[in-house]
Amino acid sequence: MVRSDEAAAFFHAVYTAVQQIPYGKVTSYGHIAKLIGTPQRPRQVGICLKHLPQDAEARFNHENVPWQRVINAKGIISPRSQPSGALNQAAALQAEGVTVTTDALGELMVDFSQYGWFPNVLPSEEEEDE
Repeated sequence: MVRSDEAAAFFHAVYTAVQQIPYGKVTSYGHIAKLIGTPQRPRQVGICLKHLPQDAEARFNHENVPWQRVINAKGIISPRSQPSGALNQAAALQAEGVTVTTDALGELMVDFSQYGWFPNVLPSEEEEDE
């Protein structure tokens, strides 16, 4: 999928940032983009997660990058091309103790006030500053 050094660096930054989201918490695509220094690229964060390798041998994969913890800025689990995709994400979050509700339009939602994770900097960068 990655076609350039710049794209590889972006994918690496996204996956590394997502790995730092605590268990039972969620954040937005836009917040990940902000944390890695590209606030104008939330959709690209989503693309990176869409292309997260299934292969457990890959450096970053579905087992070690908690993709399910990233949702849209409204607290909604974004619909996927496969109808089961949002349900799978909801189930993965529920397995972590996150409450997922359904709004009036049938969208799956998470309450950011209860489960949101929005640090100003990544924990790994905080440690470097000390």
